[in-house]
Amino acid sequence: MSFKDTTHDVVAVGNALVDILAQVPDSFLEAHGMEKGTMSLIDAERALQIQESLGETVQTSGGSAANTMSGIASLGGSALFIGKVSNDALGDEFAREISSIGVEFVRGASVEGMPTGRCVIAVTPDAQRTLNTFLGVSSLLTPADINTAAIESGKVVYLEGYLYDQPAAKAAFREAANCAHGASRKVSLTLSDSFCVQRHREDFHALIADEVDILFGNEAELEALYETRDFDVAVSNLRQHCEFAVITRSEKGSVVVTHGEVLEVPATRVAKVVDTTGAGDLFAAGFLFGFTRGMELSRCAEIGAIAAAEVISHMGPRPLTQLKNLIA
Repeated sequence: MSFKDTTHDVVAVGNALVDILAQVPDSFLEAHGMEKGTMSLIDAERALQIQESLGETVQTSGGSAANTMSGIASLGGSALFIGKVSNDALGDEFAREISSIGVEFVRGASVEGMPTGRCVIAVTPDAQRTLNTFLGVSSLLTPADINTAAIESGKVVYLEGYLYDQPAAKAAFREAANCAHGASRKVSLTLSDSFCVQRHREDFHALIADEVDILFGNEAELEALYETRDFDVAVSNLRQHCEFAVITRSEKGSVVVTHGEVLEVPATRVAKVVDTTGAGDLFAAGFLFGFTRGMELSRCAEIGAIAAAEVISHMGPRPLTQLKNLIA
């Protein structure tokens, strides 16, 4: 595959959030009414309440698609991120940090009185992460925030499913996809979370049918999309609906689903799983890095597995090791 007149491998559209992480016992989840392994949307008051209960925390700029772009940069690729932060301390910190790791940041217009979003992440001893997200201004992305030149600069546009909770953001997705296809670029979507899929199942089906060339998700998200607990049935349905999809299955590895075949790729072994935050995000980074270089789909998934293995070996959703050294 060849891409002409592009300056970035991947351009992402997603939530610009600051992640606040802490390791907690399972009892913490029970005490705060959390369901392990899920993402819940919360208001500013609850975000502050949970944050104050955590004790020692790790803070980093985050957001699913932004994490994926950090992975692209760590692999030696070129990435651009479109997201919305406010003119506040957290917003400035997000912009500074994402730029410092080599990701170009196109900052959407701020909204008066709406702070930068944050995600409070509770990590239990089994390394499962439970996300509590106050979206703040990040969810107020509109078509006006979609920079045409930025979209056209990428070989692939990557859309974050988490952003799909606001009508204006849905319109922004369509704007970005139309712009990308108009410039002969590929459009990819990550399903983000099974509860997100349940909230927007019909809209996701329509978006996938109309605009998506490459779909990313995990096993639970795929089964939620097709309302089945049978993975093989879900895969069979999926093969009819987009050019190809990449589905992760934790320790079982991943499958790449095309119209003609299903490729199974094993996971990369990890000595100890510490925190699964960002695993899917970094898998997508590795896969897209390979894809934009014309590699075989199975090799793309192998690079994704290597990137995911690095990020789950430590706290935080972004690589601490230069990923390009791990795949050399």
